[in-house]
Amino acid sequence: MELYEGFEGIEHPFQNSVITIGNFDGVHKGHQALLASAVTKAAQIGGRSVAVTFEPHPKRVLCNGDHPPLITIHEQKAELIEACGVDALVTVPFTKEFSTIDARRFVTDLLIGKLGMKAIIVGNDYYFGRKREGDIALMKRFGEEMDFDVITPEWVNLGEKRISSTRIREIISRGEVHRAPELLGRFYQVRGKVVSGRDRGGKLLGFPTANINLNDELCPATGVYAVTVSCSLGRFQGVANIGYSPTFDDHIFTVEVHILDFSGDIYGETIRVNMIQKLRDEQKFSGIDELSQQIETDIDNARSIFKDLAEV
Repeated sequence: MELYEGFEGIEHPFQNSVITIGNFDGVHKGHQALLASAVTKAAQIGGRSVAVTFEPHPKRVLCNGDHPPLITIHEQKAELIEACGVDALVTVPFTKEFSTIDARRFVTDLLIGKLGMKAIIVGNDYYFGRKREGDIALMKRFGEEMDFDVITPEWVNLGEKRISSTRIREIISRGEVHRAPELLGRFYQVRGKVVSGRDRGGKLLGFPTANINLNDELCPATGVYAVTVSCSLGRFQGVANIGYSPTFDDHIFTVEVHILDFSGDIYGETIRVNMIQKLRDEQKFSGIDELSQQIETDIDNARSIFKDLAEV
């Protein structure tokens, strides 16, 4: 997939491009359907499939930074879009100046003039241009005038409710990570750099942990989770603790992962942690012995979960 930062680096319009536009936060199943439709349509007309997204999120520019935590940081979002088979990703630096572009100019100068658009695939609730002045009805009028197709696929639902980034944030924030694959098509993942911790996991408890400085904004609820870990040494199973270590009264938020059957050195490395299922809430124990016994139980419970999930 070709990557473009803004429109300036695009010297010539793409040939018969099929464009889909959105923030794509989470790249959930609904987003995936739009991206897949763009790939299919591009193949039909011998063109290029192009995803257009924004960085930072427009609400962070227009609403004084008032926006819920992102489900996916931009790095992961780009990877997930690429996995959908899209030919090119254009990341538009969103500024207040950019937000003043009117709807007609956005289509004529950028989508057609820069990207060579012959079709656009977006949801029925798509708005564009200054102060969201453009809607699907206007886009269709532009399509008739400027000779491009406007395609609005059906919503992707789970049960009676539409799959949305808001629903995903809600279940992750509640710790219901086992439900994420229904909406995302994958387990929810956090990433972060392994940093030095308080050196208690191995020495005091007998369970060494990787302490993670999270890159992500959306963190699951406090508690203990069965996870998988991907690092330079491979993919492993593990148990993660998210919270404040109440047994030690630290009151410091940490994300720690005990990687099962692992003895490598990954300090300083950025690792990826897939959240499989919550095992229990975080709780305060009477001391180190009781905590160690509970960790053993957590590991046994996690191994039972892994046996039932072939993909982990």
